[in-house]
Amino acid sequence: MYATMARSKKSPVETASVEPGRDSEAAFLADYDVSKFERPSVAVDVVVMTASGGALKALVYKRAEHPHRGRYALPGGFIRMDESLEQAARRLLRDKAGLSDVFIEQLYTFGDVRRDPRARVLSVSYVALVHAEKLANHAPKDVVVAELVVPFAGETGGPVEGHTASGELLPLAFDHALILGMAVKRLRGKLDYTPVGFQLLPDEFRLRDLQDVHETIRGEPVNKDSFRRRMLASGLIEATGAREADVSNRPAELYRFIKRSAT
Repeated sequence: MYATMARSKKSPVETASVEPGRDSEAAFLADYDVSKFERPSVAVDVVVMTASGGALKALVYKRAEHPHRGRYALPGGFIRMDESLEQAARRLLRDKAGLSDVFIEQLYTFGDVRRDPRARVLSVSYVALVHAEKLANHAPKDVVVAELVVPFAGETGGPVEGHTASGELLPLAFDHALILGMAVKRLRGKLDYTPVGFQLLPDEFRLRDLQDVHETIRGEPVNKDSFRRRMLASGLIEATGAREADVSNRPAELYRFIKRSAT
């Protein structure tokens, strides 16, 4: 009999959740005044990054309205009330960069009090990694693929400039130079222990292509022989059995990435 009574006895939490009255959670939520506390706006900014021609590059667009009209900004916007942060990032990727089904991960939250002159705005940034050819085929005509000029070595971090292919400076809006710098720092930090660099390559690639991506991200050369030995022993790639076509010299063997999480 005692065992039966013990099983039927409800915990205080269970009792509180079902009992009606002024002290119930439902009553508390019904009376809660959301205007009691100031609330910042939340934006999402996406660094769409690729690597080609020995340079890291990112997609930016020229702002047509204030604030920072005439400056260049990352694809971004305010989060909607009915979507998660990642859903917002993927929506902005689709609407402003013409991209879907690409690698994306959350980067960092930028919350300087005066980062946006309009109001208190937090920016949750994401980084999306795309092969250069895919970016060229899908990006809207009104965007610019800026070449990044990275002034820091290793993972020290700092702001990064964007330039046109001819070297003209693209003045960046808000704190987007810092967001770009954080994206470069993150890539460099993860390059050796995750397969993140493969996201910047086509489905099939040469070992030379893989080396180029690593050197571009690092901003410095790597030893060819030791790099190739390390990649072949890593278990991250496998030979396709095919070789590159339409080349005058000896065609190089092609490899593919053995799919694993890039995070």
